Amino acid sequence: MYQPYLRGKQFELIGIRELTPPVLSPNKTKVSPIIEPVKNSSTLKTTLKELVSSDINFTIIANPQVGTFTDIDAIFDAIKSSVGNSKNYQVGIIFHSRSNHNKAIEVLQKYADVVPALTIIHNTAFDDITDILALYQQHFTIKYNVINLSATSKRYHRNFDEKTRVELDDYFNAQTKNSDYLQVDESNFSEEHLYYKEEGFIGFSDYLSIGEEYSETGFLPYAVAIHLSYADEATNKIRVKHFVSNSNDDQSDIAGKFAEALDKLIAWSDETGYNSIAIPIFREYHQNGHFPGLGTLKKLSLMNHIDLVLKLI
Repeated sequence: MYQPYLRGKQFELIGIRELTPPVLSPNKTKVSPIIEPVKNSSTLKTTLKELVSSDINFTIIANPQVGTFTDIDAIFDAIKSSVGNSKNYQVGIIFHSRSNHNKAIEVLQKYADVVPALTIIHNTAFDDITDILALYQQHFTIKYNVINLSATSKRYHRNFDEKTRVELDDYFNAQTKNSDYLQVDESNFSEEHLYYKEEGFIGFSDYLSIGEEYSETGFLPYAVAIHLSYADEATNKIRVKHFVSNSNDDQSDIAGKFAEALDKLIAWSDETGYNSIAIPIFREYHQNGHFPGLGTLKKLSLMNHIDLVLKLI
């Protein structure tokens, strides 16, 4: 199973919503998105409603560690107003170094009617993790233990029931500036879809072709970069191709920079025959000379990545 990890920014949520009928619904047994909400928005609620109406399993995190959505009562109000009578989802709890487990359980009990099961995101390692989980399991079923491999020890996953283990890591090779991707051209991403079962996990998770690093505010870039995941034909491993503008001396003419990057993407797609749910949309922008905005580029990158992974598993 693939559990893509998303921050609840507007265009990421829209991407999930637009993926639901054509991609997620036919792959219900293979996908369960994890959403860390970062803003109390109507887009979050409509996205959850879309997942519920299509019977797509998902996890919605109740204690996000990034963004401005920090009122846990408001988060549960958003969940209540979105899920109806559905029980096909999990409430996520992020374990971190400052976790107060007794307080977390108290809050979960307060909203127990909308907590059908838990997903625990392990962003730190606790020596007494077995005892900690036992506290939660007195009141709730833990369906998934999502283990952040970069934040825990090598064998930490052995603490958990093998039927609940999901591995999480950030495989996106982020550069400091978009223009730096001109030198990189393409990057290795991951091969977890090939080996996660052999390594004792029932699922795997990643931060897509976006990366774990979170930024609250956007800014006009000097360069426009489009990141497109694809599978290497020889190995079936996932790589990311970076299509970058050339006129990167200032922040003017973002639409022109997008056109330069898009020209490269279309040429590469024509040469390789690569196709995904996002490619026809990119082709339409190319044909019409339309710049949809930087948020849409991230949305299409996300949609392409999830579509690709579900084709591979």
